[in-house]
Amino acid sequence: MGVKPVAIVTGGGTGIGAACCRALDKAGLRLCIHYRGSEDEEGAKAVCAEVDDGFLLQADLTDVDQVEAMVSRLKEASESVEILVNNAGITINSDINAMKIEEFDAQRALMRGVWYLTKRILRLFLLRKNKGRIINISSVVGHMGNSGQIPYTMEKAAVDAFTKSLAKELAGRNILVNSVAPGFIDTPMTLSLPKDVRDRILAGIPLGRMGRPEDVAEVVSFLATGGSYINGSVIHVNGGLYGG
Repeated sequence: MGVKPVAIVTGGGTGIGAACCRALDKAGLRLCIHYRGSEDEEGAKAVCAEVDDGFLLQADLTDVDQVEAMVSRLKEASESVEILVNNAGITINSDINAMKIEEFDAQRALMRGVWYLTKRILRLFLLRKNKGRIINISSVVGHMGNSGQIPYTMEKAAVDAFTKSLAKELAGRNILVNSVAPGFIDTPMTLSLPKDVRDRILAGIPLGRMGRPEDVAEVVSFLATGGSYINGSVIHVNGGLYGG
């Protein structure tokens, strides 16, 4: 049996990230489960204990030095990195008049982290096998907009633009880049919404329910292991809320 390809899942200890780890584990991949800090460590360890073959790496993706340290540890752990799932995210909710510049910058810094981590992992793809899959998790709100979430919606729109541009930059190489844009998914982020907001969202979803993290993860798993003619695309997973 050959060496298992490694899939990196950022923010792999909770919600959609955890579901992606489980789905990719079922697909026969080795999991690198990333988490941001001590507040996320317990969840990441629990997911790592569930999967057949996984290991943990910690880094604040907004800190370039921590990303460099993470990539160095990754090189030591495996020589078969083939998949990157850029899932880690934060949301700071506030209307434009109330939001502080520091909050805006914190949201924006994560997009820089996605760009920089991808840049460093891409080098591994190119140097070792000239092969890989990059799957970016964006959001339906990057297309529809959402009140009180301007920096978050800007970031998610940027993720999809990043996907399309990177796919063009890598034309002719055996590296596919795609986005998965979830709708409203039952995660701690959406569970914190007031009931009237959740009810209003549900009323606009033709399937009549919030999505499950597993609904997103099965699409991520497909893009990681199949879909050889899908590139530079945004795949919407939202129960019919938005058609793209």
